[in-house]
Amino acid sequence: MMYLRSLLLAVAVSQLSGVAVADPLPSWNTGLTKSAILSFVERVTDADGGNYVPPSERIAVFDNDGTLWSEQPMYFQLIYALDRVRALAPQHPEWVDNPVLKAAMDGDVEGVLSNGKAGLMEVVMVSHAGMTVEDFKAAVRDWLAKARHPRSGRAYDEMVYQPMLELLSYLRAEGFKTFIVSGGGVDFIRVFAEEVYGIPPERVVGSSIKAAFEQASGAASLRKMPALDFIDDKAGKPIAINLHIGRRPLAAFGNSDGDLQMLQYTTTGTGLRFGLIVRHSDAEREWIYDRDSHIGRLDKALDQAEAAGWTVVDMKRDWRVVYPFELE
Repeated sequence: MMYLRSLLLAVAVSQLSGVAVADPLPSWNTGLTKSAILSFVERVTDADGGNYVPPSERIAVFDNDGTLWSEQPMYFQLIYALDRVRALAPQHPEWVDNPVLKAAMDGDVEGVLSNGKAGLMEVVMVSHAGMTVEDFKAAVRDWLAKARHPRSGRAYDEMVYQPMLELLSYLRAEGFKTFIVSGGGVDFIRVFAEEVYGIPPERVVGSSIKAAFEQASGAASLRKMPALDFIDDKAGKPIAINLHIGRRPLAAFGNSDGDLQMLQYTTTGTGLRFGLIVRHSDAEREWIYDRDSHIGRLDKALDQAEAAGWTVVDMKRDWRVVYPFELE
C-alpha cells in the first residue's frame, strides 16, 4: 500500500539523517508546529492525565484537497471531469452546441468556470452521472492509472503529502479513528482513499449526486443520477459529520475557508481539542497561495486561527519533505 511504502521510506531517511527512528513524524521539522501535534496526542492519550480521552471518542477529520494532497493547478476531480468529457465527446456530437461542454471538450477551463457554479455542475453531471457506482469507480481507477499531473509528471495519487501520511499513521497508532470530510465527491475519493491514506470507504464523507436503485436480470445496482444530493463544504461539513460519524471530532485538519466551520465545530467542543490549518507557502516544492486564490482560498479561517488556538502549518518551514516521491 502506498502509505505504508511511504512510511518505510521515511524511516529509512530518518536513519540516514540521524533522526531518531522512534520519531513518528520524521518528515516534520522540529519546531512549534510539530511539538503542538505531539503534545496534544500525548495529553489526550495519557490515561493518568486530566485531558485523557477514551479511544471511542478519538475522532480525527481531514479535508482532502489541499490538506492530504495537492489541489493546483485545479482540483484533481475537476481535471478528471474534463478528461472524462473529452473521452465521451465522440459519443455525443450534440455537445458541440452547448457552450459549457464545448469549452470542456476544448480544455478551456476558464470558459467552463465563466459560467459559474452552473457551468461547473453541468460538467460534473455529464462526467459523473448515467453510470452505475461500480462503473464510475472503474472509470476513476483507470484515469488514476493513466493521467499525470501537468507539472510533476506524477500520477495524481502520488501528489499526496508525506507529512500528512505520517500524521494519519501516528494518530491511528494512538487509537484515533481517521476520517476524510471533503467537498470532493465521495465516490471519487473512496476509489483511492484506502490504498493511499489507509482510510476505508466507510470513513470517507463527501459531496454526492443522487443515486437510484435498479434491479435487472437478478442483479441489483445503484445508478448515479444527474441531480445534486449534498455539498459537503463549509457549514455542510459539521452537518455531514453529525449525520455520518455521529460524534464531534477531537481534532480537525484543513487548509481553506471551506474547512472553517469544521474547525469551529471541532474545537469548540468540551475538553482539549485540536485544529490545524495547512498553509501553502512553498513555491519551490509546491505552491504559494492563500487569501486571493480561487482554489483553496484561506482568508477567514486564517484570521480566526490565532484567537481560536489553531495550529497553522507553514509548509516551507515545517515540512522537511512534501511528497513521498522525494524519498525515492
